[in-house]
Amino acid sequence: MSDEGGAFVEGRKFYCTGALYAHWIPTLAVAVEDGLETSYLVFIPRNAPGVTITDDWDGFGQRVTGSGSVQFEHVQVKPEWIVPFKASFDRPTTIGPQAQLMHAAIDLGIGQGAYREMLRFIRERSRPWIDAKVERAVDDPLTLYGVGEVKVRLRAAQALLARAAALVDTAQCDMTEQTVAAASVAVAEAKILSTKAGLLAGSKLFELSGTSSTLSEDNLDQYWRNVRTHTLHDPVRWKYQAIGNYYLSGKLPPRHGAI
Repeated sequence: MSDEGGAFVEGRKFYCTGALYAHWIPTLAVAVEDGLETSYLVFIPRNAPGVTITDDWDGFGQRVTGSGSVQFEHVQVKPEWIVPFKASFDRPTTIGPQAQLMHAAIDLGIGQGAYREMLRFIRERSRPWIDAKVERAVDDPLTLYGVGEVKVRLRAAQALLARAAALVDTAQCDMTEQTVAAASVAVAEAKILSTKAGLLAGSKLFELSGTSSTLSEDNLDQYWRNVRTHTLHDPVRWKYQAIGNYYLSGKLPPRHGAI
């Protein structure tokens, strides 16, 4: 928005990632110009007059992301702090797939961490089920099945992530409608599988390790809490829709930062 004093930002942003630690707070702002809404990315200093940061993120996961709420009360902004946002998607770019690739990698990484903890716990502390008729949990056939299932899902997600990263690199060298669309779809595929694999690993960590793995002192629930929270960043159900449209009808995915 603007007035006689220049441009300013007014509003409140919930779950502003990193705001508690940031020197500059990137904020998506909408201005009405000639009756039309236009989006801008505004970088605002945390100590600017009118900025209030509140440490109010109390979600059960991603607790150390510094994601408090930010209140902007007629905060004056300089022209050099303002970057056109909608214009970034007027032509094909890799902004969306590059961002989504990072999120998919985070989900996969949390899942891999949960998998490593599961292996350690089963080897060191778990006990086999009585019907398995074995002395060690590592010899329980259904435990072995579950471990294999998690590993295959994680491995598949890792492969799709590597493939998607290669297509993003290709698109960055030659940004066309087709190369960017192919990269976006590949990243969407990787994001779907990294979400499923991460959630599976976080859940199987407890199912295969046993009741003692839920003790608070081990803090193993951090993996499930973090992956469950982070995978809510954007809905994968819409990625299925975009992928289906691409392969069935040749329709290119939308241009924005979530695909």
